[in-house]
Amino acid sequence: MVGSGPAGGSAALFLARHGIDTVLVTKHPWLANSPRAHITNQRTMEVMRDVGLEQTCYQKASPQSAMSNRIWATSLAGPEIGRIRAWGTHPSRQADYDLASPAKICDLPQNLFEPILVNEAARLGASIRLGQELVDFTQDGQVVIARVRDRRLDTEYTVQADYMIGADGARSLVAERLGLELLGRPGLRTAFSVTFHADLAHLVAHRPGSLFTCYQPGLEEWGGVGTFRMVRPWNEWLLTFSTLNADAQPDLDPERVCARVSRLIGDPAVSVRLKSVTRWMVNHLVAKDYSRGRVFCAGDAVHRHPPKNGLGSNTSIQDSYNLCWKLAMVLKGQAGAGLLDTYTVERQPVGKRVVDRAIASFGEDLVVTETIGFTPGQSPQVRQAVLDALFLDTEQAAEKRAILRTIFEQKNSTVNALGMELNQQYQAGALVDDGIAESPFERDFDLYYHPTARPGARVPHCWVEGDRALVSIHDLCGGGRFALITGLGGDGWIEAAAQVNERFGIDIRVSQIGPRLPLRDVYGDWAQLSGVRESGCVLVRPDLHVGWRASCWQSQSAQQLAAVFGQILSRPLQDL
Repeated sequence: MVGSGPAGGSAALFLARHGIDTVLVTKHPWLANSPRAHITNQRTMEVMRDVGLEQTCYQKASPQSAMSNRIWATSLAGPEIGRIRAWGTHPSRQADYDLASPAKICDLPQNLFEPILVNEAARLGASIRLGQELVDFTQDGQVVIARVRDRRLDTEYTVQADYMIGADGARSLVAERLGLELLGRPGLRTAFSVTFHADLAHLVAHRPGSLFTCYQPGLEEWGGVGTFRMVRPWNEWLLTFSTLNADAQPDLDPERVCARVSRLIGDPAVSVRLKSVTRWMVNHLVAKDYSRGRVFCAGDAVHRHPPKNGLGSNTSIQDSYNLCWKLAMVLKGQAGAGLLDTYTVERQPVGKRVVDRAIASFGEDLVVTETIGFTPGQSPQVRQAVLDALFLDTEQAAEKRAILRTIFEQKNSTVNALGMELNQQYQAGALVDDGIAESPFERDFDLYYHPTARPGARVPHCWVEGDRALVSIHDLCGGGRFALITGLGGDGWIEAAAQVNERFGIDIRVSQIGPRLPLRDVYGDWAQLSGVRESGCVLVRPDLHVGWRASCWQSQSAQQLAAVFGQILSRPLQDL
């Protein structure tokens, strides 16, 4: 494992949970030292629920209620230009989020999240090596040999492994050495992140939110715009801004940076303590392939985009969640190597969709700036006049405000895009078509979650009743195992699963839901969401995606289940 970020740290954790000997190397002598990624969506929290870290994450995170608003203003202390409810907190959207998942969205900064992942990986036996830099690697049909430099001792050594994962970020040496082709456009803009301490409770606590964009004349080097991001309520913050061209070099003298942060805050009485300033590039890139031979890449190594929609670290962790159960089953001899080919097939389309959505959201931000009336080359006086005119009692100002309201509503595709987070449906890969027809989804696929148990989709959540307690369908799955869910009349699946267990050397968890059974579909939700009859079944992979389903039990169903596993695990039955 190369890299300890969300992709690398989670991959080490997932592999260690599967009992795979894992070595993680990272060139830095520390884990994340800045908040960077922060929005932690329900899908990622479902993954944390599966690995037993859900409550640990919630304890460190800011809750959904602290993310309630997305605000545009002249400064934090100045007049608002617009506001929308964000991250599922609008009453009309809260139910969508509650129905979609047993987990809650939260705000968990990367410098708090990474230690949770890496510490758990170490506890489970992964070897974590800080200050160790990958220099190069070679591979053949049997092994990968990595050359690593101990940066403290300035010595080199080699690590031999069956496989390697390059989770080494946007400047990935692994992806470069593999020659992975990147599709899209690099270097669209230069951006900067300023982390600082300031007590802003009196300006924001009454309108809690994670993002506040402020438009301020006299900040031409910063494009006249800065976005405050809540790190911890309400005294730790990150301010981002981008220049108008990739080669711009704004003055980053600490005193000047503090002065500009203060101007965007708009209250001279607020004390600002600067922590750091970092530079990064706005990219629109996704790798055509995610692997070569025995080396795989995940996270920013293969998809790079601006931090919009809160998709970066979430997509990275889900890359690893997809890959690691496959690696574990191949290493244990439970699956053929062909299973690993499905990683790119499944995750690359997701990466492309995420990158495209983030770039679209970035472009929508520019539309707001243009609609307000800020253009390159304007003097501070002109920009101030533009802002002042926005609040006048004139027909022209009213028309502009109406246009802005429409644009702000469109930003729901950035901060309320539940479909982008949960509608990650694989069209091909480690799955078998079930031949069951489904009605088309008629709502916006980015904004709204489409619950379905079709093969390739994340298994839909609903509550069933167990021993005097409600249990999520998700809690009947995961744990590193395949799960098979059936109902009354599906007794044959229990025996069929036992035969598959013995034949393939795996462990399928079987759950039966029905009247007078230990698990009961008391609300009838699973009957509707599963899309199968009571005697049918839904087969769920270890990553909580549906691998296959059968509408009912038939005489040839046991042989069919075995054939399905043979196809998913790339182990033809005649070879067993």
